[in-house]
Amino acid sequence: MHEETRLPRSGKEFILFLAIISVLSVNIIAPLIMGFEFGFEKQVYFNTLQVIPFVWICVILLVTLVANPIVSKLVPLFVKPTDGFNARVLFTILFSVTILSILLTVIGSWIGMREISFQPIQTFFYDWPRNFFIAFWVETLIAQPIARFAMKKLHASQTSKAVNA
Repeated sequence: MHEETRLPRSGKEFILFLAIISVLSVNIIAPLIMGFEFGFEKQVYFNTLQVIPFVWICVILLVTLVANPIVSKLVPLFVKPTDGFNARVLFTILFSVTILSILLTVIGSWIGMREISFQPIQTFFYDWPRNFFIAFWVETLIAQPIARFAMKKLHASQTSKAVNA
């Protein structure tokens, strides 16, 4: 049976996989969203950089505690055992980005504003579609492919070491 080389196989590999995806995502998505919201100016970017570490911690917690448990239940409802790797990945990205973009449209705004207010809730239906669109395409075209490539290279290196040992 063919073992998938593009996904993590252990807890350590999952941590690396999650780190690659989350660091890329937070460092691309947050500045884009802030740029569209407040303008693509140097000061907006520097303000965004100040809150990125807090957003990153929030993303890690939300992925592990909220999104992954829900996604692991949703994906099997839409993907059959005969469906390919890309179908599984696409549904996983779709559900993960939907859940995280809904939560982070509000929570990310609170982190950025450094206060809890009703403003992100009041503007949710204006802000969320844009945030979802940005996050979905960054995940689909940049973060996930890079993380899967890193896993593939890691597994190839492990296989090479095992063969040469």
